[in-house]
Amino acid sequence: MELKSPTFSKRVPPGDQLERLVCDECGWVHYENPKIVVGAVATHEGRYLLCRRAIEPRKGKWTIPAGFLEEHETTEQGVLREAREEACVDLEIEGLLGVYNIAKVSQVQLLYMARLAGPDFACGEESFEVRRSDTQSSMEDSLEQFGDSGAGRREDADSDETRRSDGDGQGGAAIRRARSADAPRPPPPG
Repeated sequence: MELKSPTFSKRVPPGDQLERLVCDECGWVHYENPKIVVGAVATHEGRYLLCRRAIEPRKGKWTIPAGFLEEHETTEQGVLREAREEACVDLEIEGLLGVYNIAKVSQVQLLYMARLAGPDFACGEESFEVRRSDTQSSMEDSLEQFGDSGAGRREDADSDETRRSDGDGQGGAAIRRARSADAPRPPPPG
């Protein structure tokens, strides 16, 4: 017996107003809906947690711990999972920061405010580098990149603590950079 793959046509199904992919044999409708992305603006002792992505999309760009929501997962569970995957941290969620509709890439993004449960962090499988940034501008630039489907605007973040992977995107050793006491600090925001 030969298995036959179903064929689909784009048409407006009965009771709908939009063109959809519809199975030519049985009429089953394939709905293409926006992807849900969850993330956290996470802090510890006044510094923001940032990750430099080791995977596409936006490989090499700085961002907050975030990613696609998985099936059968609440948005809060997704935020906690993404933080563990990308920065090896446990978070305490403080509340919803905002919901962002990014129609050009068909995404709905839910960002939460959160605190790191402790001071430790490291590179997860999806990060080349993780740091706690002590500047508001680094955080704002990273959030701007997060909602942008184009190239990032900032490649660095001022920080006195960084964790880097060994370059293979599989985690790595901790590297601590000490800042000089007289190194210039960026001005406060505002």
